[in-house]
Amino acid sequence: MTAPIQPPKVSAKALPFAILILCGTVWGATIPMMKIAVSTGHQPMGLIFWQVVILAIALGPVVLWRREAVPTTPHHIRYYALIGAIGTLIPSSVSFFVATKLPAGILGLLLATVPMFSLLVALIIRSERFQVRRMAGIGLGVIAMMLLAIPDASLPGAGMASLLLLGLFAPFCYGMEGNIVERLAPSDVTPLGVIFASSVLVTPVAGIIAWHGGMWVDPSLPWGTAEWALIGSSLGHAMAYTGYVALVGLAGAVFSSQIAYIVTLSAILASLIFLGESYPVSTWIAIAMMLGGLFLVQPEGYAPER
Repeated sequence: MTAPIQPPKVSAKALPFAILILCGTVWGATIPMMKIAVSTGHQPMGLIFWQVVILAIALGPVVLWRREAVPTTPHHIRYYALIGAIGTLIPSSVSFFVATKLPAGILGLLLATVPMFSLLVALIIRSERFQVRRMAGIGLGVIAMMLLAIPDASLPGAGMASLLLLGLFAPFCYGMEGNIVERLAPSDVTPLGVIFASSVLVTPVAGIIAWHGGMWVDPSLPWGTAEWALIGSSLGHAMAYTGYVALVGLAGAVFSSQIAYIVTLSAILASLIFLGESYPVSTWIAIAMMLGGLFLVQPEGYAPER
């Protein structure tokens, strides 16, 4: 009698890399979906309202299943509101707006600047020490952005450099958010609980602004590609963020920060395949510079911590 076939076991060392690649790929794929979502004229705040609604609904069962504590003291509410504003409401408004004009691959490249802005903010508030290597990484990122902004080089039309500059405000907000979380996060709530609570708080704010500002997206109208893309983007973001939180707990923040590489490459590749975007040589040089800058900016030590 033959022994029963045992299912293959996932190596403890391989699991963090698998989560990193999966979550980064999904996260990057949401960027061309966002581009599709704005393609039919939907306004940013209307899209943000449904995005946070979907995010809250998707994360709610996970929060319940994990029995995550979500305290509601005034201190916690203020923290959730701050994270909701600087981590969702403001940067998403900017991202949806610039997505109407900029290629999705360029949006993915902009997202790669988050670790650079995070380091700059950390240096300003003196939570990080100055290092020549990491500052050189920021310098490469700046050169990459300048290369993109050269007229007729990478952007699809004249006057796009101002939109590129505006688009950088979103990763700047995310960089600020990371430092705020590090310094002000309450010890009795997890990042998953925070993102769920902040989504719940942002929902009525976005809804009121969208309704009274003439930006409402009516879900009762016939659904097309844009509406399904919004659903896919929101669910993908929820999945990627949940996996990222698990990865931080499993492998540590330093290892998990490498997700920026995967997100950027995934966004560019998905834009090439699904949107048919093409980029001039100058854009590919900028991409190479940005990835090199990311390598230099990352903290030392890339192995999973546990």
